[in-house]
Amino acid sequence: MLNIPTTEERLGKSPQRVVRYFVLAMSLIYMGLGAWLWWSAGQPTGESVVQLGKMGRQILGSVFILYGLIRFVRAYLLHFRKKDSLSDHD
Repeated sequence: MLNIPTTEERLGKSPQRVVRYFVLAMSLIYMGLGAWLWWSAGQPTGESVVQLGKMGRQILGSVFILYGLIRFVRAYLLHFRKKDSLSDHD
């Protein structure tokens, strides 16, 4: 067999640490995009590929904000919550 070092051995730390912060950043980006859509709902669209009215922007913005919040909570619970011992289930 080949004696190839694992990714953790090459990097000196777990790549999982990078993933957890990337997931949090993406959830914040979704919430920011939703907030921007809500903020820009009253402004004219101009000439863009997708033209949405005020109500369409507000609905889409709400969906992005809700999706970002769900992703943030799930990422926090999965990656940042302290792992308790198995004695909690006893």
